[in-house]
Amino acid sequence: MKIAKAESIWIRTPVSHDGPPSGFGGTIWKDVSTLLIRIETQEGLVGWGEAFGHNAIPATKAAFDHQIAPLLIGRDAGAISPLMTELQKVCHTFGRYGQTMFAFSGLDTALWDLAGKAAGLPLYRLIGGAARTHVPAYASLLRYGDPQVVADLCAKAVSQGYSAVKLHERTAAAVTAARDGGGDVFDLMVDVNCPWTVAEAEQMAWAFEPNDLFWLEEPVWPPENFNGLAELRGNAPMPIAAGENASTIWEFAQMLRTGAVDFAQPSVAKVGGVTEMMKILRLCESHNVGFAPHSPYYGPGFLATLHVVAQTDNPIEHLYCRLDAPLYDVFPPKDGAFQLPTGPGLGLEPNPDVIRDYQVKG
Repeated sequence: MKIAKAESIWIRTPVSHDGPPSGFGGTIWKDVSTLLIRIETQEGLVGWGEAFGHNAIPATKAAFDHQIAPLLIGRDAGAISPLMTELQKVCHTFGRYGQTMFAFSGLDTALWDLAGKAAGLPLYRLIGGAARTHVPAYASLLRYGDPQVVADLCAKAVSQGYSAVKLHERTAAAVTAARDGGGDVFDLMVDVNCPWTVAEAEQMAWAFEPNDLFWLEEPVWPPENFNGLAELRGNAPMPIAAGENASTIWEFAQMLRTGAVDFAQPSVAKVGGVTEMMKILRLCESHNVGFAPHSPYYGPGFLATLHVVAQTDNPIEHLYCRLDAPLYDVFPPKDGAFQLPTGPGLGLEPNPDVIRDYQVKG
């Protein structure tokens, strides 16, 4: 199963939600960007992956197109682990993290999609099986800064069957509003995206404490300050979660050795793909640490995460927005849960009309 073609495809699909203008990475989102990685074999089999992402896509696309894709032609697509190890060694001088690893992540997932299709099996069968056919989701809200909007959206999400909601707010007023809006029947998480010193994070953790958080996510700057996270974890009144900014099992091993987190959050489109995700899952099991992947995706990255999470009893993150033209018909979840696809590979094929209509040219 030799690789005949390797390409990246950037699509931007319009997005909406029920709050004021919001987004991440310093921009307001009017659309969601997805970088698809498409690998085709000499036999005509096609595998799809997703590389992070969003505002960083031009750099990630360049890394794949110019550093990685030229090395793939003629290689054995079925030798996933040896190929990924070799390519990472060849390219390590360009960086083990950031855009290079994002691009490798999309490639790895596409190779696993191909492996499933070649075997006629869904991905979850290749990586150990599934514990369930439906995976509950938690609604991951954008940052709105308006407590009333937060209260209204939490109430709406709970009414739609979500049993958990994650905020991206940074004030006690907004977190209290979420609890008031949704009541006591749902788990509430707060991701603050690495803004504080350890002392500031501890102060805010106690300010959030009356609202019974399931976890406080990424409270410390910089994200690789694992010693700081461990110090906070020893003093905070709720569990600590982090990991969406970490890459490869090596960073997660350091994180867990330090005792930094109660929940580790690898992101399949950033961490090294399905191969690294599975390593990190087993690492978490051996350290008695929760496994809660970061998954704000609508492309192959979401499907890959769904197959991995189906092995566990954990929910999957769902970015609480609406796409005008989703790549897959799994969105939105039904009664707060996603059905595990049973087709070969990732289980579903991306909608070619969406790719055609929303591809970014040039």
